Amino acid sequence: MDILIDTNRLRLSDNPESFNPLLSTIIFLHDSLGCIELWRDFPKNISKHTNCNVLSYDRQGYGKSDSFSELKRNKNYLYKEADILSKLIDQLALKNVILFGHSDGGSIALLTASLYPEKIKGIITEGAHVFVEKETLQGIRDAKVAYETTNLKEKLARYHGEKTEDVFRMWTETWLSPSFEDWNIESYLPAIQCPSLIIQGENDEYGSIAQVLSIIQKTSGDSESLIIPNAGHTPHKEATEVVLKKTTDFTLNL
Repeated sequence: MDILIDTNRLRLSDNPESFNPLLSTIIFLHDSLGCIELWRDFPKNISKHTNCNVLSYDRQGYGKSDSFSELKRNKNYLYKEADILSKLIDQLALKNVILFGHSDGGSIALLTASLYPEKIKGIITEGAHVFVEKETLQGIRDAKVAYETTNLKEKLARYHGEKTEDVFRMWTETWLSPSFEDWNIESYLPAIQCPSLIIQGENDEYGSIAQVLSIIQKTSGDSESLIIPNAGHTPHKEATEVVLKKTTDFTLNL
């Protein structure tokens, strides 16, 4: 299903008209190279275990949504995504919304819960960033090498098609830009009032545990962390059963 937000056509994973209005809805927010398909069957498994509606969508420029309307980002791009998510929630008349965000999606979840606290019941993040670290920048530089020397580009093209080059370039150029070095959303964290589950792999190649500690210490709602040994930046793929159980317990306790 597609939906129009402002002038952008976003692709949704499901038809919200089929949702049970009595149940909570978990919205999955993909990472900086992700899309609906790359979640695989994780959202459906979460739905089965939590008895919640689940929804994921391709942000503009990703997957089967419209192409980017702007080919250069500034520091506010994640704030804009939080605003779009808020409009999506309103347009679909969703209630009792829980956000599950991975990487960029995790940062979007944090910003949305901060800027629109009345709309969010709880948040779960994986590998979310609230400031720029040397680990983040090195991880992106390594990804650039892989994009140029391996079949990474071909793998991404299966999901993003002709938008692949823009998807990758927008991510790397933004985060590696000198003007982005002081990007920081920690000041928004105290406004987050809902409970949160902050997940990170112990060996996350894009960030350190300092990201988790900052979120836990600065949010106003009840926050708990889950650091997963021997996992990197995608715990829901690398330690699926652990993340599934913890997410289920967290959601059922809301």
